[in-house]
Amino acid sequence: MSSHESNKSHIIISSDIESCHERIKTQLYPSRIVSFIEDGEFKLENAKAVIAESYISESQVKYIVLGAHSYNVISQNALLKVLEEPPKNIEFIIISPTKSNLLPTVRSRLPIIKGDVSHKVKEIDINLLRIDYAQVFAFLKEHTRTSKAEAKLLVEALYHRAIAIDKLLLSEQQLENFDKAYRLLELNSKPQNVLSLLLMSFVGEK
Repeated sequence: MSSHESNKSHIIISSDIESCHERIKTQLYPSRIVSFIEDGEFKLENAKAVIAESYISESQVKYIVLGAHSYNVISQNALLKVLEEPPKNIEFIIISPTKSNLLPTVRSRLPIIKGDVSHKVKEIDINLLRIDYAQVFAFLKEHTRTSKAEAKLLVEALYHRAIAIDKLLLSEQQLENFDKAYRLLELNSKPQNVLSLLLMSFVGEK
């Protein structure tokens, strides 16, 4: 999924809804994301919750992610109007295992992307649950000459590692640090300092 595609409303076809959802959160971070993920069927009550959320006004783009193994016809019909005329700054992402799950009227409103072509997040071999000062120092030494673009990929990889692999429940401060890391890199802060800020927030956290 290119950055251009991931900025607009679309449908993703993916059999692994949970992994796809985590990947979306990583790719769109630090944008605001509200998710409605169901283990089984997406029902009318879920659709009503999505519609209510879409009419909560936002000054920045808000992504509403819908994910389920099946979508009943009534819930899809309820969503048609809001998908066709989304309120300002609202983008929808629908995750479904198959195209046939979705009504032609829904499919005609949003472009379809195959979930498996999504870009792969860089893997980081560092356990944030057990990280210590020595590992932080080794990591920073390994990435001494990191460029701004590479540092952004490392920040993304650390975020993915934290939520998808180490299954950490990030504190408000840690989330704030990820947000700050992206902003600092945009302002051309030294990548080493930014990575240090991020990693140090995990040392001693148990």
